[in-house]
Amino acid sequence: MRFEDMDVWKRSSRLSVSIYRYFASLKDYGFKDQITRSSLSIPSNIAEGMERITAKEKRNFINYSKGSCAELRTQIYIGIKIGYIPVDKGRAWIGETIEISSMLNGLIKYLDNKQ
Repeated sequence: MRFEDMDVWKRSSRLSVSIYRYFASLKDYGFKDQITRSSLSIPSNIAEGMERITAKEKRNFINYSKGSCAELRTQIYIGIKIGYIPVDKGRAWIGETIEISSMLNGLIKYLDNKQ
């Protein structure tokens, strides 16, 4: 299975691009670095995991991706609270992280059945 063909990789890549573009001019470099890095980690770990040989290795990287998704969701919540992210945009991003996390759960279950 090519990671480029996976909906979860495509959606998480689009989310990362959206976050990078939105925060391009933010002067709070600490927050900007943290939120962009966690968003980038989601599709990156999917890609790295799916290029691994064993289902166990693949699963580990998908778990890392799921963790990054939770980290990103936390940063979005904080970004809303501190006024960096409008509520409507934040809710949309949070919804997307929840759906991506659910898709990653499905992928983990699929990989578990392959072992």
